[in-house]
Amino acid sequence: MAATLHALRIAAHDPRALERFWTGLLGRAIEDTGFRLSFVRSDEPKTRQNQMHFDLTSESLEDQRRTVAKALELGGRHIDIGQLPEETHVVLADPEGNEFCVIEPGNDFLAECGFVGAIASDGSQEVGYFWSKALGWPLVWDQDQETAIRSPHGGPKITWGGPPFTPKTGPNRLRFVLTGPLSEVERLVSLGATRLGADLDGQVKMADPDGNEFSFLIRENGGITRS
Repeated sequence: MAATLHALRIAAHDPRALERFWTGLLGRAIEDTGFRLSFVRSDEPKTRQNQMHFDLTSESLEDQRRTVAKALELGGRHIDIGQLPEETHVVLADPEGNEFCVIEPGNDFLAECGFVGAIASDGSQEVGYFWSKALGWPLVWDQDQETAIRSPHGGPKITWGGPPFTPKTGPNRLRFVLTGPLSEVERLVSLGATRLGADLDGQVKMADPDGNEFSFLIRENGGITRS
């Protein structure tokens, strides 16, 4: 039995304000992802580009402009992460500096994935294999050390871009939260995950083979021991 992707947890200085931004931008589209967004308080400063970010899709150039305008109205801003002038996606940041992209129309790779087209991640080919096995999601892309997986039920892809990698200088601000029975913890370890520190209230802190932190919530008797 594979673990279930329960949430994408985002550390924030002002969780309520950041939740308002993403709720306002994504609207009901978040329901199509199959997981929730969870915002938690953190005083840690953002010191580097995030390991993962959202790629939002567009049906037309006008649709892309509307999404960008809405993000700016909600408190987002344009940022430069080294994108080339000829690239047609738009790179933005939310009010706390978390990067995301609004992809141009006609992107075949994200076709049929919905408004939240992908969670694009910095990571190795091996970590893509790990998450495919951990979640029981098939690989839908595996070329030139780039990998992608997608739930059999649809929704966004999760992608890993292969080398070169951005150096990891501290805890990731965005991380996955998984759920499942306690037996799943040992299976994840056998796949290459690492347990980090002591368990707390039914929550096991772990890291994937690339060292990216994630949490595992133990589900017993049909319920989760901690939300």
